[in-house]
Formats: sequence, structure tokens, C-alpha cells
Amino acid sequence: MSDKQKTLKAPFSLSGIGLHTGQMVNITVKPAPENHWFVFKRMDIDGAPEVKADVDNVFHTQRGTSLKKGNAEVHTTEHLLASMYGLGIDNALIEIDGPEIPILDGSARHFVTAIKNAGIVEQGFDKNYYTLKDNMAYEDVDKKIEMLAVPTNGGEFRITVMVDYNSPLLGTQHASMYHLGEFEKEISNCRTFVFLRELIQLVSAGLIKGGDVDNAIVMVDTELEEAEKDKLAETFKRDKSEIEAVGIGILNNVNLQFENEPARHKLLDIIGDLALVGRPLKGHILAARPGHFGNVKFGKLIKAQIKAEENQPPKYDDTIEPVMDIDKIMSLLPHRYPFLLVDKIIELTGEKVIGIKHVTRNEEFFEGHFPGNPVMPGVLQIEAMAQTGGILVLNSVVDPEKYSTYFMKIDKVKFKRKVIPGDTIVMECKLMQPIRRGICVMRARAYVGGQLATEGELMAQVVKDK
Repeated sequence: MSDKQKTLKAPFSLSGIGLHTGQMVNITVKPAPENHWFVFKRMDIDGAPEVKADVDNVFHTQRGTSLKKGNAEVHTTEHLLASMYGLGIDNALIEIDGPEIPILDGSARHFVTAIKNAGIVEQGFDKNYYTLKDNMAYEDVDKKIEMLAVPTNGGEFRITVMVDYNSPLLGTQHASMYHLGEFEKEISNCRTFVFLRELIQLVSAGLIKGGDVDNAIVMVDTELEEAEKDKLAETFKRDKSEIEAVGIGILNNVNLQFENEPARHKLLDIIGDLALVGRPLKGHILAARPGHFGNVKFGKLIKAQIKAEENQPPKYDDTIEPVMDIDKIMSLLPHRYPFLLVDKIIELTGEKVIGIKHVTRNEEFFEGHFPGNPVMPGVLQIEAMAQTGGILVLNSVVDPEKYSTYFMKIDKVKFKRKVIPGDTIVMECKLMQPIRRGICVMRARAYVGGQLATEGELMAQVVKDK
């Protein structure tokens, strides 16, 4: 399986009723560039505001997961997000002309079909996986929710779910997905479910205005009163004869696709909710009695761990042989004394480079900056990061010694601490988007002693020498 990011080959559109609002809504899902992730765009609101699929934008989880940014809300996001995540999509723009994603048949089946019909294409960047390194746990004693994430030997994304509703209909159920390749056939067509006692409460409260016996499995574990049948028939706009149950069972004798379809749908919800972490995951999620509330709480823990790890400085061990020594660097960069500001490269991939600069008192600029108080000028710190990034750019072309790199833009630069003689600067540059037409945009950070010294966004262009 390719590890490149993916998006849609072409847009697709779907229409349907929102489960809770009862409003007809149209969505159009479009391709999006690398590192975009999933973004909703409310086309019916002035300015077409956007809401990113992010756990930090969740504002409630009652009977579904709802996002909000400013005045823009998007409800019941989990089935669409699960569909894209489950099929390996990384980037998409979702235009919507109402407040809620359509419920369709209560599963992810129709979204999956639409995605496959539209087609999936690879993009230029590698997938931005987060690989779980240590166990992570979440527990809510009152709600009896337990969730655990553990590393997987093969690095795949798998989920195991246990649901227990103290009901003679469900009892205790389990469901598992061992890798995303199982999502389409084993998980995506599993429908949402609700107990009749909950359904009547929701209807009485004026909720689930778009509810229908065709978009959920209704579990009947109590006998229906005639007045309750009347209320359901009125709500669902059905003849009373259609709202029937044969004893204790499933309303209208709906055939389950799997004996454990409710547990499998809970697994589907976890996939959709964990898509809000913002990156594809590698690890095993074990969940007991999960729901949207717990899924989102757990997703926030994972995102916090990712952020903490991203802010860790690169590790530098001077006993390990560098990827490039000074001679190799000089064969690529045109800079020479006193303006060659990177001594060696310790890591180099298609999207990231880490370089080292040893700062000594012999640097020429210390004579004037400043006498008696030598401080490395901030502009030279940026230049050192740019030269390190230049190695990354030149690594992308054939015969790199025939090219030069030139600054085009510097943005969001911050200086956090002084750099003085005796310091070793560890510089990390990461591409923010694929290199196109020789232009690259990098996020650059420089560390001294494990502390962030300088950061910024750099744009440069690689040009063939005449």
C-alpha cells in the first residue's frame, strides 16, 4: 500500500435530510491539496466560513459530533469523516449549504460509494502518520467509558470495541477491525441504532426532526403503547400500520447485516471521531462502552501528545556519522567563508532536513556584533536555516551541483533566545507543501541546548545555473 497522501480524483455531491435538524442539505466534496486535511465550508453563510475537522472545534457530542468555528456550525460529521478516513483519503474540502451532514441510511455506505465513484488519487507528500509509541488511556467512571491506545507491531490502525447496554436485545457485543482494508466491507454499511425508549424521548423533546425508520435500527425492548405508535407515525410521516413491532425485537423487523452490527457501528463512529485528531494514526484502539463524548475526549489526549512530541527538539548525537559532511555540503552550496553557515547534515528525507552549525568565537561577525558581548545576528541565524533548507531543495533535483537556491520570502520569524560562541545550533526544516516549479515553502526551527532559539517560514526557489 502506498504511503502517499490521497485526495479525490473528482468532486462528488450528495443530498439528504439532516437527522436532528430535519433540513434538506446538499454537500459537495472536492479535492484538496496536501496537508489540508478535512475542512467544511458553509456555503449558505455570508463569507462561506470554514470549519476544520479538529477536536478543538467540537462543541457538543449529543447524539452525534458537532463542530463550530465562529458562527459556522456543522453537525453529525462522524459518518462522512469515517468514510474518507476509512478509504485512506487525507485531504478534502466539504462544501455544505446547511448545518448538518445528511444522515442518508444511517451508515457510511452511500459516502463510500460516492468516494469510490469519484476516484482516489495519490499526492506528492507522504502521509503524515502519527505512530503511537506508548500506551495512552482514558476513563470516565460515571459514563463507564474506558479507552486505551497501544502501539502495534505492524504499524497498522486497528480498533476493538465492546458495547454493553444491559439489554436482552444487545447484551454484550464485540467488534474488531484489524486494518483499514476491512473498513469498506465490514464496517461502512453498519447503521446507527437507537432504543425505542430513547427514540420516544427524543421525539417528545422535538429532536431528531429528520429521523426515520429507514435511517436507523430501532431496538424495541419495551412494548409499544398505541399513543406511542401514533406519535412515531406522525413524526416519521408514515402510516400507523408501518410502525409495528412483533413483540420484543427490532422495529419493522429490519434484518441486521451482522449479528453485531450495533458494535460495528460504534467502531465506525470511533473512526469518524478520531479523524478529528488531524492525522492518520498507527496504533490499536481498544474501547469499552464508547460514545462520541469519550471518543472526542480521547482524541484530544492524542492530539495533545502529538503536539508535545512535535515541539520536542531534534536529537543530535555527534558520535553518529553525518549524512553529509562539510565537503559534501560545499559541493552543493556555493557559499564559502565567511558565509557558509552549516557544518553537517544529520538527517535528510524528501520532506525534512536537519543540519548542524557549531558557533565559535572565531566567527568574523563577532568582531562587530558586539564587542565584549558576542551575539550571533538573527539575520545570520535565518541564513543558516535557509542554507540547511537549501540542501533539502537541491536534494530534489538531478545534478544538484548545477543549481542554486534563492530566498523569495521570510515570514512569521521569531527569536526566542540568544545564540553565542560555544553554542551548537540544530536546525530543522520541513516542507509545508510539495516543491512545485522549483519553489519550496519550509517551516524552519533552530534549537540550542534543546531550547527553541529561532523559528520562521521560508520560501525559496531553486534555479539552474547559466
